[in-house]
Order: sequence, then structure tokens, then C-alpha cells
Amino acid sequence: MTKLETLQQNLRRAFGEDARLTAALGEVTLEVPADRYVQACLALRDDGELRFETCIDLCGVDYSTYGNEVREGPRFAVVLHLLSITHNWRLRVRTFAPDDDLPVVPSLVEVWPGVNWYEREAFDFYGILFEGHPDLRRILTDYGFIGHPFRKDFPLSGNVEMRYDPEQRRVIYQPLTIEPREIVPRVIREDGYGMGR
Repeated sequence: MTKLETLQQNLRRAFGEDARLTAALGEVTLEVPADRYVQACLALRDDGELRFETCIDLCGVDYSTYGNEVREGPRFAVVLHLLSITHNWRLRVRTFAPDDDLPVVPSLVEVWPGVNWYEREAFDFYGILFEGHPDLRRILTDYGFIGHPFRKDFPLSGNVEMRYDPEQRRVIYQPLTIEPREIVPRVIREDGYGMGR
């Protein structure tokens, strides 16, 4: 039995035969509902045959358009990448926020304290709220920033522009003055281009 098959077998033992597992490209993904997210992560950390001691990454995902088609189902997901140092294997865990208008999932700071900043980043960029997070505030955008820039419906040019005003000696915000325009690249076609002449 391969290491990947052993991991899948251990996950099915821990979460039941109806566990939502997928395997692709040498990685396993476990999908759990948001209301059992913390309970599942505690089991992943504490179960002796799983022992995912470390969360190496947490990120938000906007599935409103995924690939080349509109996706049915919830829009926002939180994806974890876990590492078991004991067993030397990795796992991806995904949960979807049940409400697209106000995406909320439980915080995992009590399970893996290192996710603190990852959850703040997902909040900042996607607007995903982490219930129970001790200090949920923006981490990379400015405090006055409007919106969440990694959402697929966020305008490419933003909502406001900021600049340093030397007279006021501070950064000021003003309405966006960029006019949207469509730029079509000029294509030159030459017969025999790239062929030795």
C-alpha cells in the first residue's frame, strides 16, 4: 500500500466512509462542512494515525468563476495545507462559507496558533470573517481601504486613489480619476517571420 493510500485509509477511518476525499496530482483533499470545521481540524491534529501538527498555509478562494465557467454552489472557501511531521505526509482541507453575502467560518487560532496572520490575510483580501479570531483586522491593505481586492468582482483600477500631498505632509485619498479604456494590442504579421532568410 502506498503512503497516499495509507493516508486515505486513515482519513476514512477517522471521518467515516462517506468522507469527501479527492486525490489528484499526488495530493489528497478533504472537504468538510463549515459547522464541523474546527472539530475536523482537532481530529486531524490529535489523531495518532494522522498527526497533522502543522498548518503550513491557509488561504481564501473566490469560486464565483472557476476555470472557464460559472460555478454552482457556495462562492467563498477557506483552504488549509497541513503537514504531518510524524508521518511525513500532507493534506489539503477545504471548507465553504455557507453565506456568500457574509462569508463566515470558525477561526482555527486555538487549533494552530500560526494561522492567525493567514486568517487576517484571507479577511483582508476576500472579506471572509473568522468567528472567534482574537484580532481580525486588515494586515496588508491600508486601514482606509475600501473592499476586498482578491474578490473577482473587485474593480481592477480600485475604488479610490491615494497620493502623498507635500503641502499637507500626509497621504490623502481622493476619488478615482482613471478613466477606463480598452487597449487593443497592435499585431504585425509578416510572411515568413522567424524563418531564416
